[in-house]
Formats: sequence, C-alpha cells, structure tokens
Amino acid sequence: MTEADLQAPKTAKSDAGPAARWPRSGGGELLVSGRPLSQVVDEVGGTPCYLYDRTRLAERAQALRQAFPREVLLHYAIKANPMPALVGCMRAHVDGFDVASAGELRVALDAGMAREHVSFAGPGKREAELGQAQAAGILVNLESFREIDILARASDRNGVAARVAIRVNLPFELKASGMKMSGGAKQFGVDADQVPDMLERIAAAGLAFEGFHCFAGSQNLRADAIVEAQQQSYELARTWLDRFPAPLRWLNLGGGFGIPYSDRDQPLDLAPIADSLHGLAARAASDFGPQARLVVELGRYLVGEAGLYVCRVLDRKLSRGKVFLVTDGGMHQHLAASGNFGQVMRRNYPIAVNGRGAGTEKATVVGPLCTPLDLLGDDVELAHAAPDDLVVVFQSGAYGRTASPRDFLGHPDVAEALV
Repeated sequence: MTEADLQAPKTAKSDAGPAARWPRSGGGELLVSGRPLSQVVDEVGGTPCYLYDRTRLAERAQALRQAFPREVLLHYAIKANPMPALVGCMRAHVDGFDVASAGELRVALDAGMAREHVSFAGPGKREAELGQAQAAGILVNLESFREIDILARASDRNGVAARVAIRVNLPFELKASGMKMSGGAKQFGVDADQVPDMLERIAAAGLAFEGFHCFAGSQNLRADAIVEAQQQSYELARTWLDRFPAPLRWLNLGGGFGIPYSDRDQPLDLAPIADSLHGLAARAASDFGPQARLVVELGRYLVGEAGLYVCRVLDRKLSRGKVFLVTDGGMHQHLAASGNFGQVMRRNYPIAVNGRGAGTEKATVVGPLCTPLDLLGDDVELAHAAPDDLVVVFQSGAYGRTASPRDFLGHPDVAEALV
C-alpha cells in the first residue's frame, strides 16, 4: 500500500455522534461560539489548547433547569473542570458548587458563590483544609469520625459551629456506571450502618447538622439506574428521620449523569429522571419539612460536551501500511483521551480534522512523547490530514488539563480559553 492509495477518496460514514453536534461553517470548519476554530486557536496563541464554548455551557444548564422542578438545586462539581473563568461562568447557571480541596474552595469563593451553597467532599481532608472550611462557613461533607473532632476544635476556636452533612457509603451501587463510588467497602463516606452513631457524635460535638451527601457513581447513560439510585438514597435518608439532631436542609442525591463518547452511545434521557425528581421534591416538604431541598450535583454532564482539545499535526508517517499523525498534543495534556484515566478497555474519543472534506482514511493519532501510551486515537476514520492541520478531540470539557501529567517529559503546557 502506498501513500497515494491511502489518499484515494472514500465514502464518508454518516456521523450522528458527538462530533456532528458541533456547528460548522460553509467551508466545513468547526465553529466555537459562532467563530471559526482556526481563528480562535490563533487568538489563544496556537496549539495545543482546550477551548470551552460559553454558549454550550449555558444551554446545558438551562436544559436541566427546564426539566427539573424548581425545588431541586443544581450544583456544579468543580473537580470536573476548575478553570477559574469557566467556574465564574457556571456561577450564573447553577445554585451551588462542590469542591474537593482547599484550592478548589478558593476558586469557588473567588467566583462569588454564596458560602451557604458551597460544599466540600473528599476522603482525605487535611486538618488545615477543614479549618479553612469551618472559617469560610461552607458545608463539610463528613467522611469519617476523625473529621468531627477536628471541626469541633475549629468551631470552639472561632466561636461558630461548623456546618456539616454526612457523606454516606450507600449499601448499593449505581448500576451501569463508569465508576462505582458506593456499595461494598469504599474509602468514600461513612458506611450506612454507622450513620446513626455519627449523628449522635455530631450532636454531642455541637456541630450544625444539615443533611446527607449520597454519591453512588459516575458516567452513567441509563436513566433507570440513576432514578433507582436517587430513590433508594431518598428512602435511606428517611430511615434516620428520628435521629436527626436538627431539621434536614439538604439531601444531595449525587450525580452520575454520563455523556456519550462514541457514536454507539445513546445520550442520557433526562425525562425519566426529571419525572422522578418531581415526585421526590413533592414528598420532601412533608417528609423532611419545608426547609428541605434536594440537590443534584453534576460535573462532567454540565461541562464535558462544551469542550474541545485541539492539537496540530507535526508529521504524517506511514509505517507498514499504517498512517500515523504525529501531533503537538498528547497524553500529558489529555490523559483521559489516551485511555489511561480509568478506562478498563480503551475507546477512542470522537476526533475530527478541522475543515477537511469527505475523503477519509484510517489513521492513528499520537503525540510527541516517547511512549506507546501517547495515543489520542487508534485507527480512527478521519479526513485525510497533512502537517499543520488541526486535529480536534471532542467531549473534552471535563477531566482534561488538570487531570493530566502535564510536566511529563518537559513539553510546553497547554493553553485553555473560555470562548
């Protein structure tokens, strides 16, 4: 097989997947917030770069608002993408933030979110972080008895009771989730059978009990599984009603909403989840009191589909009949797309060559690192690409730049911009 054979036009496959949901110009170039991708890349200083579409962020949040009852609060889990400008943008579209470190707490407060609506989760909170959380007046999701003692000391020192909720290691899993975070032995939260003891300890320590955090799993595309987990979490909280040291204010039902990463994935159907939440919200006032609010906490679902990772082809190589596109980006900047961020079986993210026509070929997209793990796309059907072309990895708004080993091998860092 020669290079000429590989360049021969082929019939393009129909694309109804994630890549097809991005608008294009008349010339076929991708548009980011209505602007040509190549122009936006030049504006941010070139490749590699992450680009987040402000319009798509707003549209996703608005769709959830319209589907959910007004009594259900929508929180953004900052760990999905803590870029300060993006978090500031999300401030206008959600009711609260969840943070996983003191660093994320600073981003949340700088964005102007009301302290009442910031919560802190994580199985290994340092004493200094817990002290910061108490001083800031945010809600701490307790994940061990140790945290009660530390917060009690901080409360005594500052003269204000720390606000706390209990993160529960639920006695069930979120079925069909990409990552299970409850059921069985877990480092997250407090086992459900220990919750009554923890409620007593909270009361004895004088902390301000406000609710529960129930996060069963992530990246789930099955609405029935999410509905089942939310309903089970709600019923479990009801079993502790007579033990609450104070009226329940928040019942965080977690998230778990997934996004499609291939054309085979069916997007999550929000309708059954919304119907179930309407029913639970109607019950909450009578079960827990008029002050109680249900919370849905989402990260990837809010921002994942609004982001692009863009790199540039440096070289086009042919090795034993196989095309390799060597780019200036790679696993050090987008670990998740390389398949090395929790995937059991590697699957390609949706990828495209910007502005190219219908002629296609199979190509493998790699980065500049000297490891075979540096793989962005393996045998993907792409328009024919040449050096200087832009390669786009879709679904890149979550767990991208900050989830990647950017210092590995000393290559330049990746830019990011809210467009």
